[in-house]
Amino acid sequence: MLTCSKLIAGGQGLAAALVKRAATVELDWDVRQKSRFDATDSTGRAIGVFLSRGTLVRGGDVLVLEDGSLVRVQAAPQEVLRITACAQHGSPFDLTRAAYHLGNRHVPIELQPDHLKIEPDHVLADMLRAMHMTVVTVHEAFEPEGGAYSSHGHVQGHGHSHDHGHSQEHHAHGPNCKHDH
Repeated sequence: MLTCSKLIAGGQGLAAALVKRAATVELDWDVRQKSRFDATDSTGRAIGVFLSRGTLVRGGDVLVLEDGSLVRVQAAPQEVLRITACAQHGSPFDLTRAAYHLGNRHVPIELQPDHLKIEPDHVLADMLRAMHMTVVTVHEAFEPEGGAYSSHGHVQGHGHSHDHGHSQEHHAHGPNCKHDH
């Protein structure tokens, strides 16, 4: 079994040709949120993954194996609930409202411009339907938001910082914070 202890977020910095030629591994969200797991890549090699605690593996990330070979991660299709605003009497704001209520329950959620996705949960599905949302079960890849502080060190979906030159030394937050937000 080959081991892996390094992940390159989104394959950033790697030549596109290298990433394209790399073996792949298809993993569902349950596995990708673990920092230690076993998998088999597209060439049949057994891989033991040992990443830093708390690391999330995303579709598009690249694993670097101990022999230097690369394995591109693909988000495996899995059963999820797709949530959309009711076409008959809904509005785009309804989707924002649904995301707010799901966020209050700390539910992993994938945000898209026209829909949300969550893992199957009949109680949440009933709540969303009571809010006049359309909820259907689909079999698709699931990439929930990483939050403002994702494991890759940047806001999920962005490859850059938003500190705008603020020095952390002079930008304290907490009881002694002397500025407004």
